[in-house]
Amino acid sequence: MVVGSGADLPESMSAIVYDAPGPADVLRIDSLLLPRLRPDDVLIKVAYAGVNRPDCLQRAGAYPPPPGASPLLGLEVSGEVVAVGSEVPRELIGQYVAALTPGGGYAEYCAAHWQHCLPVPEGMLLAEAAALPETLFTVWHNLFERGLARDGESVLIHGGTSGIGTMAIMLAKAFGMEVVVTCGDAAKCAAATRIGADLAVNYREADFVEAVMAHTEGRGVNVVLDMVSGDYVARNLKCLAEDGRHVTIAVLGGARAELSMALVMMRRLTLTGSTLRPRTDAFKAALADEIADNAWPLFCDGELSPVMDMTFPLAQAAAAHARMEAGQHIGKIVLEVAGG
Repeated sequence: MVVGSGADLPESMSAIVYDAPGPADVLRIDSLLLPRLRPDDVLIKVAYAGVNRPDCLQRAGAYPPPPGASPLLGLEVSGEVVAVGSEVPRELIGQYVAALTPGGGYAEYCAAHWQHCLPVPEGMLLAEAAALPETLFTVWHNLFERGLARDGESVLIHGGTSGIGTMAIMLAKAFGMEVVVTCGDAAKCAAATRIGADLAVNYREADFVEAVMAHTEGRGVNVVLDMVSGDYVARNLKCLAEDGRHVTIAVLGGARAELSMALVMMRRLTLTGSTLRPRTDAFKAALADEIADNAWPLFCDGELSPVMDMTFPLAQAAAAHARMEAGQHIGKIVLEVAGG
């Protein structure tokens, strides 16, 4: 490991841990050794860490980290590179980055693969930088690579005011798409519309299938980005136009679905989905390169910025999880670790 000049790294750091899976209040702060770097890792002095739904699932015992990943929570961070592994360009030391991590973000120091980092430009707030990687990587891969979304098409996004939902709205609009979202109340529908959605449907008061078909004059949408699954799948398929694509990114409503394969055949529908965390380092590096070329510049020049909800101190990670699980948030929740 190569350490930045003049940087004396401590032996230990503060991090969020839990003794056994459970509700949000099992989270506590403790002192741990710094993470050990692989040859292709950087060590980031964390300024902020993003909070994501998979963190809550992992804490509850429903989403174990992949083999070899840090057992600590936290899938995205921003901060300064203070050390690098033996196979990493030395010039990264001292740079500020936003990084996608396989875990370990809820801590003062975090290891990440150097090719999973994006440079934080001057003028971008580190709190906002930490709110980008997980949702940006997830939405880009699923909406544009797996969902084959393109200019002039339309998309239905469930959970329109979640971190994923707000990112999907912004990116879809930036690339010339018509956007329909579902939300759970009028205030969230209004927020989604302000962010850029062309139609926001309160799913508690209206049938989103009817709303989608009315909005599209019976054509349906080209892509559904679904984080609910369960009994939503059959309804989603009714929203799809011919040759439509259904992309599953989470199963908050249940992992099993019953659907008509005759409808799939007659309308030539494609069903796909993915999970990002267990993918290989090489896959994530290639995805980072594509994002750096196509999407990251939109955030660097200020055309787009993440929708921010609340910032909690690292020690209040339990409160951050409670807010996410209560469904109160609009946009991204982040933890302040060292600030900046």
